[in-house]
Amino acid sequence: MRNLLRPILALTIMLAPVASLAQTAPVDLRILAINDFHGYLRPPPGGITITDPEDGTKKITVEAGGAEHMATLVGQLREGYKNSIFVAAGDLIGASPFLSAMFHDEPTIEALSMMGLNISAVGNHEFDEGKDELLRMQNGGCHPIDQCQGPHPFTGAKFRYLAASTFEKSSGRTVFPAYEIRTFEGIPVAFIGLTLKGTPGLVSPVGIAGLEFRDEADTVNALIPELKARGVEAIVVLIHEGGLPTGDYNDCRGISGPIVDIVKKFDKAVDVVVSGHTHRAYVCDIDGRLVTSGDKYGTLVTAIDMKLDPVTRDVVSARAGNNIVHTATLAKDAQQTALLDAYDRLAAPIANRPAGSITATLSRAPNAAGESPLGDIIADAQLAATSTEAKGGAVIAFTNPGGIRADVARREDGAVTYADLFASQPFRNQLVTLTLSGKQIKDILEQQWRDPKRPRILQVSKGFSYAWDGSKGDGERIIAERMSLNGQPIDPAAHYRVTVNNFLFVGGDGFTALTEGTAPLIGVYDVDALHTYFAANSPIAPSAADRIVRIN
Repeated sequence: MRNLLRPILALTIMLAPVASLAQTAPVDLRILAINDFHGYLRPPPGGITITDPEDGTKKITVEAGGAEHMATLVGQLREGYKNSIFVAAGDLIGASPFLSAMFHDEPTIEALSMMGLNISAVGNHEFDEGKDELLRMQNGGCHPIDQCQGPHPFTGAKFRYLAASTFEKSSGRTVFPAYEIRTFEGIPVAFIGLTLKGTPGLVSPVGIAGLEFRDEADTVNALIPELKARGVEAIVVLIHEGGLPTGDYNDCRGISGPIVDIVKKFDKAVDVVVSGHTHRAYVCDIDGRLVTSGDKYGTLVTAIDMKLDPVTRDVVSARAGNNIVHTATLAKDAQQTALLDAYDRLAAPIANRPAGSITATLSRAPNAAGESPLGDIIADAQLAATSTEAKGGAVIAFTNPGGIRADVARREDGAVTYADLFASQPFRNQLVTLTLSGKQIKDILEQQWRDPKRPRILQVSKGFSYAWDGSKGDGERIIAERMSLNGQPIDPAAHYRVTVNNFLFVGGDGFTALTEGTAPLIGVYDVDALHTYFAANSPIAPSAADRIVRIN
């Protein structure tokens, strides 16, 4: 039997001279950390992929995750430690599977509170339903539209959200506290929480209206004098931004990405950084600081062991390792099981509702041009839902790839349930049909490269096609004469009815040209359009994926 465990302590960072023997012994502190849980109360399909412990040239998949198993591991990792704290680096909710998303992520907030989470940074997905809904997650109460749907009243998070860099423009105050100070055997430790600066380009502008997301490093550095004045020397940053390594889950090989430059900009007073957002796992020394991340969907728990000098009150050393949440060997926590069962009883009749069938897995993975089989089907479903005059008169539909969160995987019998579709479209965005000129359509497509390092190629409905040239620059990638609808060239001066989701309609993902559309008509939710399409067209097969053509 393969030993799939890794050493808990994978990297040690020495941060200050070790206290002399004449001084009081250092105080031990264990920090447990997670990131990007995304409401995966049940183990995610596919678990986690790691390097084979018996053959470093191969990769293997290990079944991992789920709140029931995570709670058990968290308990085990806390055993024997006088001082411990459980923290997170954001995106605990949002883009969640059906069981959590149907109840607006209330089950996830309850599950994490129950397993003892103490503090979390706010991620971009915490803003998926807007600032007011995030405040409800913290404080409790019924949903303003769907009201109270759960098996018991929702009382809010027992852990504290932190967001040092997120400000209300009107008041100049942060939406959530910037930091929290916890004291361990008389030594104060500050935990600063940060949302990534790029949040406005990742969520609906309506939900964050009036908010400002400031530079991460500048925000932290500005807080250092305040913390020092309060007697704090030990500082941990929880940041929802991350890196892209090339090594295994306890390695740091080839680390790149925003977190590297951010950490290098941090004041030297920052000792440890818990990161996230990129859905990767790593344990790093960046600029003399310990930097960690724990994959995604609850597959890992990071254990960070710090030693605190009782004289200087600073961090002597910090070491860390990522621990797999093994579903095969970790028992299920009984309290978590009871919580999930309570929500399952309410959700199962809807989740198990037949939707249709597929002949093969519908993948969300794009080809070289940016088109995916599932993206085609979703765009077709949205066009079908809005094509009649009464429902919008749409002739084209676009959908954003970031809104497609999971493949629709084929089971042995090909059957697809409502929950399967919901997993691929978990945001419950309403469809909006609006009028755009041919020129505006080209402008929208050009905005797919607002971030050249991360182009967002819209998925398009059948009948519409275009080509783009990868060698061209901004505003010149779309080949105007290759844009067509049902074989006819798109006329820049003509007007077309186009369906998008309400996230795109308000300029989400940087598609600001869509806000110029006129005569909007609100339609059904995207997942309901997909469900209706499956019911009418099953069995569904992947299409040829030839609607988008890339040149160069």
